[in-house]
Amino acid sequence: MLEIVLILIASYLLGSFPTALVVGKFGYGVDIREQGSGNLGGTNSFRVLGWKAGMAVSVVDVLKGTLAALLPWLFGVADLHPLWAGLPAVLGHCYPIFAGFRGGKAVATAGGVVLAIDPLLFLIAVVVFFLTLYLWKYVSLASMVAGVVAHLYAILLLDKWMSLGTFALCLFVMYRHRENVERITKGSERRITWM
Repeated sequence: MLEIVLILIASYLLGSFPTALVVGKFGYGVDIREQGSGNLGGTNSFRVLGWKAGMAVSVVDVLKGTLAALLPWLFGVADLHPLWAGLPAVLGHCYPIFAGFRGGKAVATAGGVVLAIDPLLFLIAVVVFFLTLYLWKYVSLASMVAGVVAHLYAILLLDKWMSLGTFALCLFVMYRHRENVERITKGSERRITWM
C-alpha cells in the first residue's frame, strides 16, 4: 500500500514539472504565464516561443505521462494499473505544485499515459487530432475530439479499466477546455494558421 501511495505522489510530482515555464525562462527569458493564453502547455509555447520550443514542450509533457504510467512496472508494483498511476501526472500538469498550481490543459500528458499503455491508441488519437486540426483549425476542438475517439476505442477494444480511465481523461480534458468551447460557440476562439 505504501508503495502505491509513493508512486501516486511521484506521478503527481512528475506531472508538476513545468516544462513550458522552464523552456520559456531559461531558453527565451520569457515567463510564458504572462504571455498568450497564460497556459503552461504546448499550444501556448508554439504561439509565444515558436515551433522549436513548442515541440520540445509537447514532447516532454507527453513523456511525463508515459513515465508516470510506467512507474508500477519500473518498481514492480503489480497491484497498480498503469492508467491510475498516470492520472496524478495529468493532474500535476494542470495544477503543478512547482508553478503556483497554474499549468496546462491535460492533453499532452494524458496522451503520454495512453502511449505507455496502448501505443496504437495513442497513434490513432494523434491522427484524429491533426485531422480535426487541419479541417477546423481549432486546437481545443482537436484535443476534445481526439479524447472522445480514444474513449470510444477503449470501449470497443480494451478492458473496463481503460474504458473508465479514458472516460475520466476525456471528461477532464473537456472540463479544462470549457472556456474554449464557449469561445467556439461565440466564434471568438483563435484558429491556427498553416504556413
